[in-house]
Amino acid sequence: MAQHEVRTPIPGVFYRRPAPDQPEYVVVGESVTAGQTIGLVEVMKQYAEIKAGVDGTIVSFHVEGDDIIGPGDVIAIIEV
Repeated sequence: MAQHEVRTPIPGVFYRRPAPDQPEYVVVGESVTAGQTIGLVEVMKQYAEIKAGVDGTIVSFHVEGDDIIGPGDVIAIIEV
């Protein structure tokens, strides 16, 4: 099967959950749809949703919650 890399278009802090007391958007092994949010990137108190981009299954995350990321960094791998 093919794999799709989900990359961030912007730098900032990556979050895997919508709030500290909320569950993660998705976990490894979970099926996702193309438009599904898998995380957030925060830059100067503004939040951008990171979408899966394809239908498939989350194989791995390359960053964890609260990690600082740069533009183009791989966030997750989705098996298509």
